[in-house]
Amino acid sequence: MPKSSTRLTVRKTYKLFIGGKFPRSESGRTFVVNGDNVALASRKDARDAVVAARAAFGGWSGTTAYNRGQVLYRIAEMLQARRAEFKALKVPGDELDAAVDRWVWYAGWSDKIAQVAGGANPVAGPFLNVSTPEPAGVVAVIAPTSLLGLVSVIAPAIVTGNTTVVLAPEPQTAITLAEVLATSDVPGGVVNILTGRYPETAPWLATHADVNALDLTGAEPGELAAELERDAAGTLKRVIRPPAGSSGFDADPGLRPMTALLETKTVWHPKGY
Repeated sequence: MPKSSTRLTVRKTYKLFIGGKFPRSESGRTFVVNGDNVALASRKDARDAVVAARAAFGGWSGTTAYNRGQVLYRIAEMLQARRAEFKALKVPGDELDAAVDRWVWYAGWSDKIAQVAGGANPVAGPFLNVSTPEPAGVVAVIAPTSLLGLVSVIAPAIVTGNTTVVLAPEPQTAITLAEVLATSDVPGGVVNILTGRYPETAPWLATHADVNALDLTGAEPGELAAELERDAAGTLKRVIRPPAGSSGFDADPGLRPMTALLETKTVWHPKGY
């Protein structure tokens, strides 16, 4: 067959990431970002993402801490291998390095955070009193506008056994990261990424009764953030705010991003003699 002198480039559409798959928005809507078509998430997409996150929670939270660390380290490996794709999206090289290092840093904490955040408590009487940390559940995240910011809110949530629904402001970077997650042994539903407009989708997550925590790290201080916080109060959600006077993405993020998404369970047990 004669070769065609010209061919059409296969243009990429940046779809949503829900339950380990890449569906289009159920509404069929898209919007254009830097010349690319991007799925515009709807209320139904947000609800589907919460369903996927809840379905994945039992298995992921029940996975051993050591195994979760292995998965996070695998994400770092795959992100390192796909540097060229992120550089094509104008992600700076030093930010890419920091994002890879952050996955490795949190992977190392996977089987250590329980010892640091929990412990045996002194009590009066013949009892043993032990506090152990447990994941909060499904976490809705308003993500910051950078790859490092995105990693810095997802990694601490999932390393501690939570599952997430993430609203991403930079869709090309976020969905390319989703492609990394999809090839890194992350079970479907552990991380779900929605692209679109915060004011449209965020209120549905803030009021959703099956969302346990709301991370406002990427939300600009103002009326929308205040409204989301008020909405979250209706279902007694834990609300995470960005640290005052800090970008939240320092070289050493500390334990707060992990401990903020943990519940403490205390168990009493009689001592034997």
